[in-house]
Amino acid sequence: MTPDTARPFVDIMPAVADALGAGRPVVALESTIITHGMPYPDNSVMAADVEKIIADEGAVAATIAVMAGRIKIGLSDGEREQLAMTSGAMKLSRADLAFAVAEGRTGGTTVAATMICAHMAGIRVFATGGIGGVHKGAEESFDISADLDELARTPVIVVSAGAKAILDIEKTLEVLETRGVPVVALAADVMPAFWSRQSPYRAPLRLDRPQDVAKLFDTRRRLGLDGGMLVANPVPESDEIPAEEMASYIAAAHRAAGEQKVAGKAVTPFLLAKILELTDGRSLKTNIALVENNARVAARIARAL
Repeated sequence: MTPDTARPFVDIMPAVADALGAGRPVVALESTIITHGMPYPDNSVMAADVEKIIADEGAVAATIAVMAGRIKIGLSDGEREQLAMTSGAMKLSRADLAFAVAEGRTGGTTVAATMICAHMAGIRVFATGGIGGVHKGAEESFDISADLDELARTPVIVVSAGAKAILDIEKTLEVLETRGVPVVALAADVMPAFWSRQSPYRAPLRLDRPQDVAKLFDTRRRLGLDGGMLVANPVPESDEIPAEEMASYIAAAHRAAGEQKVAGKAVTPFLLAKILELTDGRSLKTNIALVENNARVAARIARAL
């Protein structure tokens, strides 16, 4: 639960607090997908729909964000709409989460920051779209997401459609293995690639049911093994964009980023926006579908726990 020293900075929505206090299932949701991942009003509609899916599965949704310096564990409808319409929100990871709180800023939480806040509140399961990872060309840029280190240190199950396909998935898997993070594909033998159901890379581990994921997480806890788990949940077949088709869009987006010298935290939002343009909006529809699918699975894992 929230450390005493953190309580002055944290607002836990009453419905979330009640569920946590009663031991009912809660699923955390990130907010950079709202502030940086999708345009308004798609981001607002998506966020509301995902919360409803979690509720329909018998769990409580806790969208996490920082608003005016307050860490919000769960957003009201009004707060969620306000965040969706915010321009200039920060993109918050471990390095700048405390800065946003100290300076009274507003920001969307990345996978890393959402894991930190979820664990702080006692939430064990988190649904997102795709994790950050090792960017292409990282051997020169050293651009590696803090999400990977957070997965190694913070005991939260992260349900995603794998690493974002704009990344170097092979190197991302290598880093996760080095950090000791279990990577489990759900009912699949190969890693998904975000918009696509398959990548060229075998999944390190496979489990077929949400109950099996919950059992593995509990076993790790009992054995005293630190850190979280990554569950790679393929996008539904009816919603995917095949990997062969996506490869050309991703390559074009990377070329554009290089030509415009986009770097640092701006890279991922730039690439996603460029791919949205190149796919005439199809990537957004697939993105929404995979987030909804991950939320459904995360709620089932939370119930099993």
